[in-house]
Amino acid sequence: MMRALWSAASGMVAQQLNVDTIANNLANVNTAGYKRQRVDFQDLLYQTVHSPGTPVADGVQLPTGIQVGLGARAAATTKIFTQGTFQETGNPLDLVIEGDGFFQVLTPNGDLAYTRAGAFKLDSNNNIVTPDGYQLEPALAIPPNAESVSVGADGTVAVTLAGQTDPQTVGQISIARFANSAGLQNIGHSLYAVTAASGSAEVGAPGTDGRGFIAQGVLELSNVQVVEEMVNMITAQRAYEANSQAIKVADDMLRTANNARG
Repeated sequence: MMRALWSAASGMVAQQLNVDTIANNLANVNTAGYKRQRVDFQDLLYQTVHSPGTPVADGVQLPTGIQVGLGARAAATTKIFTQGTFQETGNPLDLVIEGDGFFQVLTPNGDLAYTRAGAFKLDSNNNIVTPDGYQLEPALAIPPNAESVSVGADGTVAVTLAGQTDPQTVGQISIARFANSAGLQNIGHSLYAVTAASGSAEVGAPGTDGRGFIAQGVLELSNVQVVEEMVNMITAQRAYEANSQAIKVADDMLRTANNARG
C-alpha cells in the first residue's frame, strides 16, 4: 500500500516541475529570441515480484511476470530550438538569424556567451552591444559620422559616412552553431553558455556550413505558442489532481485496514 503513496507523490512532484516550466514559457512569450522548454519524464525503478519467463512447472514458464512501478520523475528539461516568428521593426540594429546559429557576445568576466536575441544597441563608444551592454564578438564599432548602417545576409556590416555615397565595410558578424544546441546552459539575460553536452562552438560566416543567414531590421520573437502552453498546463493540472486522488484512495484503504476488526 505504501508503494501507491510514494508513486503518486513522485507524480505530483514531477507535475509541479512541469507547471513551473510551462509558467516560465508563458512568462517569456514576448521575450525576443526565447526558446520554449519541455519537461521529459521517465518511469522509476520497478519492483519485480516474478520475472517474465520464470519456470513454474516442468516446461511451463510465466508469460509475463509481475512488476510494480514506483512512480515517475522528470528526466530533463529540453530546449526546443524551432524558429520563432519574425517581427519587422525597421531598426537597423535589430538582427535576426534565419536558420541555425547564435550571435556571440562577450560577458563582463571575459567569457563568450551565445544568444538568439538580436536587439542590439550602440554604447557610448559606438560599439554594437546587447541591451545589457555586452559587446558583440568579434567587436564591431560604427563610426560616429555614419549616416546609415547596413548588414548583409552574409554578416557584412557596411556604413555610409556623411558626405560620401559609397558604403564602407567596417566588419563582419560571425555566427556560432553547435552539434547539440539543446545541451547549452541557460544563464539568463537571453544568453546561453557552452557545456560538455553542447560541444564547442563552430564559428563561421552566416550562410556557411549550415549556419543561418542574417536579416536586418527584424527581430525573432519567442517560439512559445500560448494556446499550446495553456493546453499543456491543463493536462499537467489534471495529472496532478489524479495523483493526489491516488494518494487519497491509498490513504482510505490504509484507514480501512487499520479499522478492521477480527
